[in-house]
Amino acid sequence: MQFPSFLRLIALSAGVLLPAALQPALAAEPPLPVVASFSLLGDLVQQVGGERVQVSLLVGPDSDAHAVQPTPSMARQVAGAAVLFSNGLGFEGWMDRFLRAAAFRGRHVVVSDGLQPRAAADAHGHGHGHDVDPHAWQDARLAQHYVARIAEGLCAADASHCAGYRECAAATTQRLQALHARIQAAWAAVPPVRRVVITTHEAFGYYGAAYGVKFLAAQGLSSAAEPTPRAIAELVRQIRASGTRALFLERAGDPRLMERLARETGAVIGGSLYADALSGPGGPAASYEALMDHNTRVLVQALEAR
Repeated sequence: MQFPSFLRLIALSAGVLLPAALQPALAAEPPLPVVASFSLLGDLVQQVGGERVQVSLLVGPDSDAHAVQPTPSMARQVAGAAVLFSNGLGFEGWMDRFLRAAAFRGRHVVVSDGLQPRAAADAHGHGHGHDVDPHAWQDARLAQHYVARIAEGLCAADASHCAGYRECAAATTQRLQALHARIQAAWAAVPPVRRVVITTHEAFGYYGAAYGVKFLAAQGLSSAAEPTPRAIAELVRQIRASGTRALFLERAGDPRLMERLARETGAVIGGSLYADALSGPGGPAASYEALMDHNTRVLVQALEAR
């Protein structure tokens, strides 16, 4: 709202302070306070919200969001938030209890709503309490669905800036389309017979389906689950049968399992992957796109050299 200049002059000459609502540019409009459940999702929210949002994270970079113990400080975080974004599909198994305890009154947006999820390889869900794989962001095309849901949530909470959110969402979607094409092109250099990957836990099912890669894992869907001796023995058998020579650690996981598999099979550890969390700002996976590019580069280089 533009306050008429002659009224401004009258008010200033009389020493009267203008009402805050009538000061068009004298004070910047405060950003919309929003919360994301984990770092990877927070990056996508920031890309869509731009300068209009202030994003805080319940679980930060280099941290595992699977088995969080909510704290009073997390409850204070969401208390003043206009929107809370979570992944859903059982990824944050603690979320419903947390929101009830925190008496959250804002808008809760589950970014995976509307997706057709993949079934979990193990129907027990390994700690998620669901029979679906929650790691949908590992397919860059499904991350575009996340972006659309984020824009919808921000528009519902802050309708006056909806056009800006939609513009940022469109630009982000274009980058994700380019990312998907870039990953496809990178894998074109690896023959399908060699696209067998051993990882710490089952976080890459969507990636494998999207880009033609077979992933084997010992820990199931949750990095908090301990693999059984039977599961380890089966994985050793699969590694030997497939001829795979490279194992890949996850940054948030325990390396001892993969070190044991390397000893028992003669395979080598081919590098570190980021599955559920970004790296810190100076790391190789400080954004969603950087994470996907990093993982692809590490995998392809190791398998090309096999």
